[in-house]
Amino acid sequence: MSVAGLRRAARESVSGLPREFWWLWTSTLVNRLGAFVATFMVLYLTLDGGYSASYAGLVVALHGLGGVVSSLGGGVMADRLGRRPTLLIAQSWTAVSVAVLGFMHHPVSIAAVAFVVGMASNASRPAVQAMMADIVRPEDRVRAFSLNYWAINLGFAISSVAAGFIAEYSYLAGFLGEAAMTLICAVVVFVKLPESRPERATAAGPAEPEIGMGTVLRDRRFMSVVGLSFLIALIFMQGYIGLPLAMGADGFSSSDFGMAIAVNGVLIVALQIPVTRFIEHRDPRRLLIISSLLAGYGFWLTTFAGSIGMYALTVCVWTLAEIVNAPTQTGLVVRLSPLHARGRYQGMHTMSWSVAALVAPLLAGFVIDRFGAQWLWGVCAVLGTVAGLGYWLLMRALPAETERKDVAAEDEPAWEDRVPGEPVRDVVTPPAAVR
Repeated sequence: MSVAGLRRAARESVSGLPREFWWLWTSTLVNRLGAFVATFMVLYLTLDGGYSASYAGLVVALHGLGGVVSSLGGGVMADRLGRRPTLLIAQSWTAVSVAVLGFMHHPVSIAAVAFVVGMASNASRPAVQAMMADIVRPEDRVRAFSLNYWAINLGFAISSVAAGFIAEYSYLAGFLGEAAMTLICAVVVFVKLPESRPERATAAGPAEPEIGMGTVLRDRRFMSVVGLSFLIALIFMQGYIGLPLAMGADGFSSSDFGMAIAVNGVLIVALQIPVTRFIEHRDPRRLLIISSLLAGYGFWLTTFAGSIGMYALTVCVWTLAEIVNAPTQTGLVVRLSPLHARGRYQGMHTMSWSVAALVAPLLAGFVIDRFGAQWLWGVCAVLGTVAGLGYWLLMRALPAETERKDVAAEDEPAWEDRVPGEPVRDVVTPPAAVR
């Protein structure tokens, strides 16, 4: 492709999105630039603290348990309090708890504060996804989610290398750095982002039924997607749990792991946008099946890694699966979500990753301690196969169009055409009628 063609492709990838989206994108980028705890917790506990892999797995599991608790709560808060207040509360709480964690030394206090950090950091995710769905037109959402994911990994690619060297100097500096970056995110949200939660119409007519968590749980199609998302998340989590444990056991340092895992972020930064342009209008069913198999067997290839270069090569393989899976899965979840329950539906989807964050470290610690890392990579291959088969079974029983039509989209004014400060108003067909 010519330079002019590349410029045109880049311009088309970022054009047409509202200003508020880019402030939310900036907040995401800053947050990931400061990421430290989730990436280096295992190495901090095993290499710096001298704890066992099982204890490290327990602490990371408690971090995940906190996320399980807050993912549903954060979704309900996003629907009831609003997206903006939820973000402010969650990010402020995260900054304080991460800073406190850096000063903890007793095993019990470390575990307790890690649980709090997991609760705080995960509470903002449903609000971010719901706000993004609120402010971006339906036809632009896959592209918007891809750009947001690109920001996550741009920040991660930079921070993972820098944090690896910071960790060799001082883990405390890493914790305090993440706390400072998270506070900056809260400031961006406070200053630049208006509330985006849609308000229910007050016009005369039949009242819309209330949508609670029971409604979400009874949505069998959506809950099947959540279950498959859990299996995929369980695989991808091993990049931050099983991989550092395996590399540490092979004698590699925290900076070696930082360099290897940075390949994940670099590849996503380089390929996420062009790959999304390629897959944007393709069958999501096939994409989800392929990405599931590629994830499972990409981690299985880690069995044969013995050098930084080989570890980095395996990271390349499962990163391709991540690039395809992330925007496809997120776009599917949004389109399956009723307008006035986006926070709850996003919370349930986020919970699948939170539960995976709880189970994955326990699984990795147990399997590596008892059987060795090779068995863990074999489990990943099995999980990828099961997930791919699950998507095939689920999708073949569905019509080609599996995504919920956003029936309010045509009547709703474009975000950029709304009067500043005016709340979003919608008249939406009740969920029972569109399902």
